[in-house]
Formats: sequence, structure tokens, C-alpha cells
Amino acid sequence: MNVRRSAAALAASAVLCAGAAPAALADTAPPSASAPPVVPSGLYGKEDPTYDGVFRQSLAFLAQHTAGVQPAAQAVDWLTGQQCANGSFPSFRADTAKACDATTYIDSNATAAAVQALAALGGHDETVKKAVGWLKSVQNEDGGWSSNPGGAMDTGTDANSTGIVIGALAAAGENPDEVKSKADKEPATALEAFQITCREDGTTGDTPTGAFAFQRDKAGVLLPNADATAAAVLGLRGKGMVVEAPKADKPVEVNPVTCKGGAMNREHAAEGGARYLADAMAASGDHLMSSLGGATDQPDFGNTADAVIALAAGGHKDAAQKPLAWLEQNAAAWAKTAGPGAYAQLILAAHAGGKDPKAFGGTDLVAALNAQGPAATAGDTGRKADDKKEEKKDDDKDSGGQSVWWIVGAGAAAGMGIGFLLSGRRKKNQL
Repeated sequence: MNVRRSAAALAASAVLCAGAAPAALADTAPPSASAPPVVPSGLYGKEDPTYDGVFRQSLAFLAQHTAGVQPAAQAVDWLTGQQCANGSFPSFRADTAKACDATTYIDSNATAAAVQALAALGGHDETVKKAVGWLKSVQNEDGGWSSNPGGAMDTGTDANSTGIVIGALAAAGENPDEVKSKADKEPATALEAFQITCREDGTTGDTPTGAFAFQRDKAGVLLPNADATAAAVLGLRGKGMVVEAPKADKPVEVNPVTCKGGAMNREHAAEGGARYLADAMAASGDHLMSSLGGATDQPDFGNTADAVIALAAGGHKDAAQKPLAWLEQNAAAWAKTAGPGAYAQLILAAHAGGKDPKAFGGTDLVAALNAQGPAATAGDTGRKADDKKEEKKDDDKDSGGQSVWWIVGAGAAAGMGIGFLLSGRRKKNQL
């Protein structure tokens, strides 16, 4: 999911700290320092939206929707106005009067999140249809998606991007299994290729089976990644970022992924991921630990929330309760610092776990999220007619090659628990 990506607000600097640079991004020259863009009045949060504007806005809408809150029309208009003429959404573009071009960072994760949010709100069929059409057009031959399709940061299919796009397809009324690549591969096949079953010598060693990797590393090795695992589990189950609380409990299976045969089927693959998440959280005291460069013994609040949602998606009600209780006791300060995405992520976790987000560890998460953006009015539909969107978008036909300006500030983000928001960005992190 994230994120997947994932889904809390990203506090990142424009210049990557060399000492904390993720290995996969180390060869990319950092951009020149520049003043952050002015935060639009319709956008939730006051943090620099360069890297996460569309994602955090979409996440906020999804969380509000689960709580019965309708966002203001101004906020919804801002999101729909971000769409490029080809249907894709960038991470953020400050000047929507200017057509998307080669300098626009087109983001499959932001597009998928926007699809889920606008589909939930309703009344944006044309916007959703165009976005889904673009997602289908950039599907890789293996059936999956990259985070920056066709752009300078396109490193190929990854588990996080594929998982969240599957959720978007399902939210838009598509059958993800029927969205096949030119090579006749379906998305679930791409996800299963990232699951860890065993080493080449036929043994597991110290590597936990059932976990998913973001991608293979430069040596071709799959490294366990909790963020990727949560996203893959949701994708394999055809779920988006909103998951309903299970009515009854289904115990997490003893890991069904074996070295001899891998996962027996898709359900076993999803269960293997759930088993890994449950075990990883139990080993760390009912939560996940940050794996970002520079983080030392720091809890990962965002990924823990993602894991709760992934467990709930499989009906694992009881397994989700301990990490959810840990979030209730410990996540309030993080959310206050991290912004609207964090509040939204906790609301979605509470929703999946059957908890009241208005009384979550002594915090009214819904009120806190609502305070981050324009206030909705009673009866406000929050909808914008698609025929009022930019009239000149037909001129915007080239968003294939994007610039290399986009780099996550690992030093600022380390340890914040940014979950699915870094889906497609967290290249080599390992638990």
C-alpha cells in the first residue's frame, strides 16, 4: 500500500544528504537548492508539497471518507486540477496553467492514490477513467508497474507501485486480473516474483520466507522489506488503502511459503506476507522498525499502520490488534509532527482494526486531520465537474521523459515512518 506507497506526509529536503543517500539514488546528482513552492490554499498540510502533494491529499480524502466527512470543494478541485492531459498525476505541480512536460515528475503511486480517493468520493468518472487509462498504458511486460513510468527515475517494476496500482484498478471497478500486459502477464504474477521463498542453495538461511522485496538489488538478491510486503499483500488480495474491519478473526497461517515449492497459490502468497509482518512486529514489540538510512533504533509508525491494514485485509483481526494498540499509545506525537498524511494513515488503520478514530489513544484523529485543510461545509459534495477542468490539456501530450529533480531527502525523512508514501522510492531498505 504506499505509501504505498504510503502514506504519511513526507518531510524531505530538496538536497539529499550525501551521508544518508539511499544506495539506489547515490548515482543521481542532487538538484540545486531552491525555495519551496507556496502551499496552495486547497491543499492539506503546510509542509512542502513537492514530493507528496497529490498523495497526501488523496490519503486525506480516503480517511475522511471512512469517517463520513466530505472534503471541501476547494480541496477536491485542487486534486483534480493536478491531473495531466494524458490522465496521469504528478507528485505535485505548482502551476497547473502550465501543461505537464518533460520536467514534470509523473508518479504512478500518486496517480493510483488519486484514483482511489476520487472513486471513493464519486462524481469524477471522467477523471478516474483517464487516470486508469494511463495506468494501463504504462503497465510493464511482466504485468507490474514502476513508480516513474518512462521517466528518468524508472527502475522497472517494483512491488510497492504494483500493489497500489492494483488497489486503484479495483477501486475504479476494474478486475485487476484482466488488466494484462502485452506479454499477457497479470499484475499478481509480477508481485509473486518479489516474494522470498529460499536461497539459491535451497535453504532459507537467515532470510525470512514469505516477505516481499521492493525489487531485486544490483546483485539480483531479494531483500525483505516490510513496506513492500504490506503493499504486495494488499495487491494480491485486490485491496486498496481502505480496508473494512473483519467481523470475525482468521488466524494467520503458519508460513505457507516453502523452499520446495514457494507459494502454492495467490492466497498462500498473501498469507506468507501476512505471516512475515506479524512475526516482524512481534519481534520488535508489536511494531515495525525504521529501515531508512540514518535511522537508529527508531519505530516506523507509518509502516506499522500499513501492516495493520494488510493484516485486516486477510481477515486477521486479532493479529492486527496489538500493533494497533501500540499505535494508539505511541503515534500521536508522530502524527502531529508529520502532518495530514500521518493522521490519515492512522485513521485508515483504526478503520481497518475496528477502532474509533475520533477516540484513538486520547486523540480525535478526524478532527486533527480536518484542521489540516479547508473546512467542509454541511452538505458540501466536494465534487468538481470534469468538464470544468483545464481546457488546454490537449496540448499536453508529452509526459514520457521526466527530469531527475526528484530526490527524497533521506536525512529529513529517516525514522519518520512514511509508509506507502515512499512506495517506489525506498529502493534497498531492509528490515
